[in-house]
Amino acid sequence: MHTKEEKLQQFERLLEIMTELRAKCPWDKEQTFESLRTLTIEETYELADAIIRDDKKEIRKELGDILLHIVFYSEMGSETNDFDIYDVCKGLSEKLIYRHPHIFADVEANNSETVMQNWETLKLKEKGGNKSVLSGVPMSLPALIKAHRIQDKARSVGFDWEEREQVWDKVQEEIYEFKAEVAAFDKDKMEAEFGDLMFSLINAARLYDINPENALERTNRKFISRFNYLESKTITIGKDLKQMSLAEMDVIWEEAKENEKLPLTPKGE
Repeated sequence: MHTKEEKLQQFERLLEIMTELRAKCPWDKEQTFESLRTLTIEETYELADAIIRDDKKEIRKELGDILLHIVFYSEMGSETNDFDIYDVCKGLSEKLIYRHPHIFADVEANNSETVMQNWETLKLKEKGGNKSVLSGVPMSLPALIKAHRIQDKARSVGFDWEEREQVWDKVQEEIYEFKAEVAAFDKDKMEAEFGDLMFSLINAARLYDINPENALERTNRKFISRFNYLESKTITIGKDLKQMSLAEMDVIWEEAKENEKLPLTPKGE
């Protein structure tokens, strides 16, 4: 890998390029914080997608795109004398040191659970103790991710099940309540109870150290793969999906599932 000097050299080169682009490129000159915001969100999702696929080459590329945005925002901040990349890096370094007293001070933390509890406690102290535990959860987060973060935050101050197995009683309770509203066909209450059911399932995932976003995306991709097989097979045998019965489609669907279990044949065999 590269030396510290080589890394700093490339970072300095990036900063110089950004300054020149901002001064000379018509598109770069026109950008604002707001115009870049949606692009930043898009780049973050592209990085997440590369991570899910475990594509190291794409991860490196997408990290570069996100770094570009960080440098871009910092350059714009320097133009109005609000902040620059120095302030961004300095603030981050100071925060990391402050929130890791078990590394940079004399606090003991021998497991990740203690580290996270200390982290949340220190975050509240940074804000003068006037903010609530959940105030650090961005309202703009997608609902599934937000639910997981809310539960994580509550756990950090001890608001959690004594035994993780207890969560299944809550899941069953929410299923019963949702089914009751389905029977009554009250659409508003059905939606509310379905939300409660999802929240309890996300809680179960958290307690068993499963990332619900990753789990759902894994199922999404599995469904896409099987459905693509179904479409491709029907074209091959000269049939139209719209004209097929569910039973006929199920036969091909099961083929797709079985094909997923087959070992890959090495090239040349």
